[in-house]
Parts: sequence; structure tokens; C-alpha cells
Amino acid sequence: MSIYDYSLPTPRNGDVSLKEFEGKVMLIVNTATGCGFTPHYKDLEEMYEKYHDKGLEIIDVPCNQFAGQTPEDDEGIHEFCTLKYNTQFPQYKKSDVNGENELPLYTYLKSQKGFESFGKGPKAMMMSAMLKKLDKDYKTNPSIKWNFTKFLVDREGNVTARFEPTIDMKKVEEAVKALL
Repeated sequence: MSIYDYSLPTPRNGDVSLKEFEGKVMLIVNTATGCGFTPHYKDLEEMYEKYHDKGLEIIDVPCNQFAGQTPEDDEGIHEFCTLKYNTQFPQYKKSDVNGENELPLYTYLKSQKGFESFGKGPKAMMMSAMLKKLDKDYKTNPSIKWNFTKFLVDREGNVTARFEPTIDMKKVEEAVKALL
């Protein structure tokens, strides 16, 4: 299977096939409205405005699996993002990214790029310490560890990178630019 065989549910009970994004660079991210990483929305929107015309699509999948940091319904999430961050990229239906109800797309993404590391720095150390308490084997499984994990997909549909939320958004932007 390829990434183009998957679809995402929309807030209005429809589905969007990723085949619609064939030939584009996709940044797929599980988001949250009440997380310490929520300001990533600002960087994501800036990237979208800079690179959308060059072929970048941001795929925003709100998720409430990490400390209940997305309690709103789909309409509330959309309202928060557009009012606070002026987001213009589409948001999909709030969905699970881990577990028995996870989106099949996320099963695929995790099979293509497993967890590597949180990188270095205080946020990385904090995430590692927190996850060791939740799952002593977190380093060896591909599960999504927290909100704002990003998968980068090239124009041919290959998952080229996975960025944990602690990775500097400048590095994410550099990787996006390299694919455009």
C-alpha cells in the first residue's frame, strides 16, 4: 500500500483521499489546542503561507490522546485555531493516532518511520523523563509519543522523516524546503 491509499475523516462526516495530494509535499501532524507545543501552529501556518503555492500541504489531525489536551469538538478546535493562529490549512476530524481506534493512516506512518529520539535540550529531557514513567520501553516502539509529532512525505508519497515535537521547527522547515 502507498500513502495515497489512505483517507482522512473530515469534521462534516466526509472523507478526503490522500490521493488528492499526489505530487505534493505533505506535512502530517497530530495537533492539540491546550499543549505546551500548541504554538507550533504559528510556525505551521507560516510554512503553509510561504510554501503552499510551491506544493506544500499541511495535514492537521487533532488528537485528544495525550493528557486530554484537545477537549473541544471539531468546531471548537477549528474556531480556536483560526482565531488564535489564523490557520488556513484544513483540519481533519479529531482522531486517535495510537491504539485500537487509531487512524489506519497513522498505522502506516508509524510503520514507515518509527521513533528515533527527542533530540537534545531541556524539552527533550523533560519528554524523555515523562515517557519513561508512562512506558519504560517507549524508545523501542513506534507509537506517537505526544502532540505535534510530524511526518514529512515527499512528492512521490515516501515518508521521508519523522519529527518529534521537541525538534526545532526550523529543522522541520529546512526539510520541507529541501523537498519542494
